Amino acid sequence: MTVLSGYYAGSAPVTSVLVANRGEIARRVFTTCRAEGIDTVAVFSDADANSPHVREADSAVRLPGNSSAETYLRGELVIAAAAAAGADAVHPGYGFLSENADFAQQVQNAGLTWIGPPVKAIELMGSKVESKKMMADAGVPVLTQLDPESVTENELPVLIKASAGGGGRGMRIVRNLENLDSELEAAGREALSAFGDGTVFVERYIETGRHIEVQVMADRFGTVWTVGERECSIQRRHQKVVEEAPSPLVERIDGMREKLFHAATLATEAIGYEGAGTVEFLADEKGNFFFLEMNTRLQVEHPVTECTTGLDLVALQIRVAAGERLPAEQPETRGHSIEVRLYAEDPTQDWQPQSGAVHRFEIPGAQFEVLAKAGIRVDSGVETGSVVGTHYDPMLAKVISFAPTRDQAANLLAKALHKATVHGLKTNRDLLVNILRHPAFLAGDTDTAFFDTHGLEVLAQPIAHGRAEELSALAAALADAASNVAQARVNRGLPGGWRNLRSQPQRKTYNDITVEYSIGRSGLTASVDGVELEGVELIEHTPTRVTLDDNGIRRIFQVSSYGSDVFVDSALGPVRLIKAPRFTDPTDEVAAGSLLAPMPGSVIRIAAAQGDTVTAGQPILWLEAMKMEHTVTAPADGVLTELNVVEGQQVEVGAVLAVVTEEAVTEEGVEQS
Repeated sequence: MTVLSGYYAGSAPVTSVLVANRGEIARRVFTTCRAEGIDTVAVFSDADANSPHVREADSAVRLPGNSSAETYLRGELVIAAAAAAGADAVHPGYGFLSENADFAQQVQNAGLTWIGPPVKAIELMGSKVESKKMMADAGVPVLTQLDPESVTENELPVLIKASAGGGGRGMRIVRNLENLDSELEAAGREALSAFGDGTVFVERYIETGRHIEVQVMADRFGTVWTVGERECSIQRRHQKVVEEAPSPLVERIDGMREKLFHAATLATEAIGYEGAGTVEFLADEKGNFFFLEMNTRLQVEHPVTECTTGLDLVALQIRVAAGERLPAEQPETRGHSIEVRLYAEDPTQDWQPQSGAVHRFEIPGAQFEVLAKAGIRVDSGVETGSVVGTHYDPMLAKVISFAPTRDQAANLLAKALHKATVHGLKTNRDLLVNILRHPAFLAGDTDTAFFDTHGLEVLAQPIAHGRAEELSALAAALADAASNVAQARVNRGLPGGWRNLRSQPQRKTYNDITVEYSIGRSGLTASVDGVELEGVELIEHTPTRVTLDDNGIRRIFQVSSYGSDVFVDSALGPVRLIKAPRFTDPTDEVAAGSLLAPMPGSVIRIAAAQGDTVTAGQPILWLEAMKMEHTVTAPADGVLTELNVVEGQQVEVGAVLAVVTEEAVTEEGVEQS
């Protein structure tokens, strides 16, 4: 960490900080507080009672309830918790109340130090509508706002955005005018749920822009630092997936960095800003850029700036809030840093968030540290044994690399993710590795249309496929056999699958893969889906470890089983398998055309009634989970013969929400099948 000198002591020092947040960001702030000798206070909902951030704090205060609205968004409860625990300062983190001017004022009214910008600055930037007007007056280039009532075909596509928040919530792209009103309503509902403010606005949508942002740090004495830029163009649902510093685009356009920094400085000075903030811009390939918003808080992606500057941004926030002065000269940047967000979600199923147990979670690297040399940093709110619920964002961790060059940083990060042990929930890990190794990414061609350009279905393919998946399935079968032998009461000395006389092979089915094998006097014979795996020899197999020789290349497979879920880790890549049951319970089968809940959530709206004729793709109902809306549509043309839920009902994953019975066409006409 860079050591800074020249501070001016002003306000009273901070001795105990309550973090008005949860998970990874709370742990991140606690790390700095411990290094600074500052006591820490956590707040937690009932759903977070066993969260790592609660255990790591010096003291913790319960906020009764589970949802954000009941707990982390209740400013009065948070302030009462600070008073009860003896905290003298509040750090808001990001999300929740971090950009809530009323909360910031209440913190200060309670006699606590607010580790954030002035209330007035939050108010000015709190409305994206008003903030753009102010930035235009300050000389910062902006995109003009559109009147929803007068949007024309020529102005499409347009982007609907929540005025009070970010993170992709309350955002919609509209390409057809007939969808504008319904999408405005949906965006407003989502914004209200996430931020407590349903105000939205409309602006022109730039299909292939670059998302560039400048980290600023300012003190109350007028010193403004522009601490490097970040590029965060690869996004899903308008939420960032990959972030890096410096920006590949800015690196190759002469003079663009100076112009960005000048615009960011103008924006910061225009509102009398103090503390850490981010000025976000949308840029084109020629280097033209437009103001999007100013986030009056610490950003999720702040670690890449820390790694390329050596600064601890949280420590600077605390010192500035305590009235200290920044040195006149800001630090130089060095090297390259890339961050990816590891989510519990399925990119191949419209990014559906996942919930459930994290059986094992191991990503080797420094925890919440500012990296001084090439390596990996992991900022995470979960650990082995954690449970990911439906009440909050499904991000498992931010994994960050730092290296002298961009290529090295990308390679280090891809390798770390490739070798990570992540058992339990489906994640976007394979997608992240494929992005980091993609030629377009390595060339710095990373605009906001990255997934559309290169094909999400291609980018989301498993790292391990083909023979790698086949060998992993064989390893799982052999480990299962070894486990059976270990539990046997007789003949434990024989290898699993051993046959003294020629007989039927052992058979195991995983996913859609059928493995057959036998171990005899001549060694291992194995096939996958009826095709022999030639040149494979068995070296050893235990219930958790299998070593195979694949045509002269020795490979080690680590096998972990949790019920029917089997996870196989090797240098070939991670493979998740689901063991098929030997016998199927008829009660587990569902009727054709059943609409199953893709995740636990709440039914917030129903758009059809039982008996209605529906068409393929027609919305039937909407679920809300993890503060995002998910549309459940008809799988085919037919009749809605069953509707098993009502608005407001909580449902579990896999619940049958409704049934659409297809209609068959006959010579006599249409009849219900």
